Amino acid sequence: MSELHKFLFEGLPVRGMLVRLTDAWRDILQRRSANSATGPYPAPVRTLLGEMAAAAVLMESNIKFNGALVLQVFGDGPVKLAVVEVQPDLSLRATATVRGPVAEDATLGQMLNVEGGGRCAITLDPKDKSAGQQAYQGVVPLEDARYRSFAGMSDVLQHYMLQSEQLDTVLVLAANDELAAGLLIQRMPAAGEGNLAQRRGFAEHEDQIGAHEDYNRIAHLAASLTREELLSLDADTILHRLFWEENLLRFEPLQGARGPRFACSCSRARVSAMLRSLGRDECESILQERSDIEVGCEFCGQQYRFDAVDVAQIFAAPPDTPDAPFAPPGPQGLQ
Repeated sequence: MSELHKFLFEGLPVRGMLVRLTDAWRDILQRRSANSATGPYPAPVRTLLGEMAAAAVLMESNIKFNGALVLQVFGDGPVKLAVVEVQPDLSLRATATVRGPVAEDATLGQMLNVEGGGRCAITLDPKDKSAGQQAYQGVVPLEDARYRSFAGMSDVLQHYMLQSEQLDTVLVLAANDELAAGLLIQRMPAAGEGNLAQRRGFAEHEDQIGAHEDYNRIAHLAASLTREELLSLDADTILHRLFWEENLLRFEPLQGARGPRFACSCSRARVSAMLRSLGRDECESILQERSDIEVGCEFCGQQYRFDAVDVAQIFAAPPDTPDAPFAPPGPQGLQ
């Protein structure tokens, strides 16, 4: 089961989080793999998207904000776009658009920053927008001041937190086909929120960057965590190995309905409503050319198929009740 662990270093202005996405991450990959039109993502894209998923959960959990956090990277390589969206309740979904061949050993730069056009954007989209309220978005390049592509998403996001939020941050990320995981260690701001959702008081934080001895010690320990350890060890073992000499104040892990989990807003009922809007003639015209109508969710990759009987049932239902009992049954669970 996917889980999120939050903890503080008692008496010190340092906080941490550790996320392990298991079932949530496998749900994302399985939907994409089952999509006959696209097939599975190339291995480097799976790694990239998994690291982004872990990072997005950590960042959403690190702010006081009633809205979705959207982490995306886009550029001029064979990967056009990769996106992860995390809601306040930690439900998440992810997708990537691949427009060219991706080598098995492709780096972040080779996938997204071939000509220097790669960017990383973090958007905070309020759940209940007030009149005129706009989503907050921060954008950074996928390369450093010397125009060298960052090695991975952890480097990109550490750069983002330092440049955009003026907060010391260590982020360790890793992903394979079974697990997407991440560890975040951050120096807490001296005053105010000082994070993605709060833009005031940065000047007083900036002169403290890299100057806090306790944070520097803990950050050094966190940075020693290897990709293999993050993917193979459980949360308790990781935290004990890294911080056994520190006084950790740990909170109850967030799991199940309270923790990270996959969810997409698509559903068979919504697709049925879309087909109804196309009209009976259009749907029957498609069925004359093929045995069924196939519709795929562009975000999660889930495919929905409707044969002639399904289509007849859609148009037999009253127009204002697309979810009528005799409508085509939907897949189990939230989509």
